Amino acid sequence: MELSRRTLLASAAAAGAAATALGGTAHASDSASASTSGSRRPVKELFGKLADGTRIYRWSLENGGTRLKVLSYGGIIQSLEIPDRHGRYVNVSLGYDTIEDYVAGTTFFGSTIGRYGNRIANGRFTLDGTTYQLSVNDGANSLHGGAKGFNTRVWDVEDFNSGSDVGLKLHYTSVDGEMGYPGTLKVTVTYTLGASGDWRIEYEATTNKATVVNLTNHTYYNLAGEGSGGIYDHELTLAASRYTPTDSGLIPTGERAKVAGTPFDFRSAKPIGRDIRTAHPQLVTAKGFDHNWVLDKGITARPVHFATLRDPSSGRTLEIATDQPGVQFYSGNFLDGTLTGPSGRTYRQGDGLCLETQHFPDSPNRPAFPSTVLRPGETYRTTTVHSFSA
Repeated sequence: MELSRRTLLASAAAAGAAATALGGTAHASDSASASTSGSRRPVKELFGKLADGTRIYRWSLENGGTRLKVLSYGGIIQSLEIPDRHGRYVNVSLGYDTIEDYVAGTTFFGSTIGRYGNRIANGRFTLDGTTYQLSVNDGANSLHGGAKGFNTRVWDVEDFNSGSDVGLKLHYTSVDGEMGYPGTLKVTVTYTLGASGDWRIEYEATTNKATVVNLTNHTYYNLAGEGSGGIYDHELTLAASRYTPTDSGLIPTGERAKVAGTPFDFRSAKPIGRDIRTAHPQLVTAKGFDHNWVLDKGITARPVHFATLRDPSSGRTLEIATDQPGVQFYSGNFLDGTLTGPSGRTYRQGDGLCLETQHFPDSPNRPAFPSTVLRPGETYRTTTVHSFSA
């Protein structure tokens, strides 16, 4: 029988309390005494410098048995550590050891994505009678906000302790016309670790001109540990009866196809690798899974559970809840062995996967899809919660 999370956390705390360094050198001003919940003030350290001398910091958080490291560059999740069924910690997110690798990278490892997560066809959309041309960085299309999306921006970061929670608030202002988008967009992304170890992401944005917004996070997961090999034996469940097929450029055709009888049916748990080599035209085009699933719950007022990911070898399980109507499941199809992670091992096809909560791709050009339009006086808000167990 698997150990309960409470037992695991108590065991891990007893074994590692004296050795916890949170990945950096803590100074007296960087730390605070632990609260009754076991949370502690985040630790800040210099991670590196950009070519222009801008300092990039890494913030380390720990609460409820979950350890998180976040960069001021791109709001990037540089490390996410959770225990296995024996209380052993590993980093379950893909990434890099240096700021230079993140700047040069094109994989969006761990990044905050904006202004618009996923693809917009031909980098173009029309809003209120005006056509806007965006930065094109994925063939003819705009992907994840363009060539210099939010994943390349330096965010202002403030840490907080609130009751039993510990977290960070990241702020960025995207000026009118940045990457072709209209309106000055003020964005706050809040990362919170709760007493149970849940990781909560809250997005908030306002604008002074009508625009489109679709924020998400691009963490690549491998619950066996980054650099440990493939994720094809991970078992995935998605509460989605339909998905949005794509054309050759991975732009949705507009159809909401049924998953029943296809490799896209994850309504019951199954290994990711079971059907990934099936000669289904959609899998051939994307070289695996790289599609938006239409969540059965639709848009909800609060986060609702829709996904469970489990690694049988370690027992680690990730459950995700969101208020968004869709999720992009990407099976790491374009990892090609040229990138090296903190483990010193290269990342190859299928060595990590993404579950990006979102509105549907190309929504600005698809009136039948849920709208992503934000207008002055409105506030964009969305929340996604990740829960871990073993």
